[in-house]
Amino acid sequence: MSFLRSSEPEKVHGASEGRCFLYVLPCAYEDLLKLGFSRNPLARAQQLQPRYFEFFDLDRAFAVQTDHVREARGLELRLRHLLSEHNAPAPLTVRAQAGGHSEWYRGAYPELERQARALLDQGHTVHRPLRDWFAGELSAQGDFLFDRTQELLSQLQGELDLLDAPPLAVLRRNLLDTLDAHAALGVDLAQRLPEPLLRWYRGG
Repeated sequence: MSFLRSSEPEKVHGASEGRCFLYVLPCAYEDLLKLGFSRNPLARAQQLQPRYFEFFDLDRAFAVQTDHVREARGLELRLRHLLSEHNAPAPLTVRAQAGGHSEWYRGAYPELERQARALLDQGHTVHRPLRDWFAGELSAQGDFLFDRTQELLSQLQGELDLLDAPPLAVLRRNLLDTLDAHAALGVDLAQRLPEPLLRWYRGG
């Protein structure tokens, strides 16, 4: 159910087409992080790991906002050179199709913190912790989530028990990942889900 992911999926844009972000996503349970740039860090995190809100430590994650894609790309390239000795393999639990396997680093977080402070002093906006920014992005997609889940209800003809059937296992998993993300980031689902689906989710 990819249609429950971010309403602004990752796209390829020209170098001058608006704001972009350099992001740092530390893993939650080991000294490993993902460095990259994206016009939509939330969509990028979703691509990398469907349980991104558990896999990454969003209280330590941050994103530096830039005015142009080329600026974010340039920052990432500079930091990649700086951190070359920290380069590490990507975790096996990251989606292979998401790509970006060469931008994982071990032991690099302190240096990236220093770089973020320097960029903040230079006038850049630094979104930190990224948990709060992600929550705001999800909250802004309330109408999108409601419309998509209402569409799902219509397709199931209101028979939510069908979600427990093996043929719909992937759909159910994707739905739960999406709703669990909202709950984990403190986004109230009461106004964002049709009532039958809200009862289903709260009922476990």
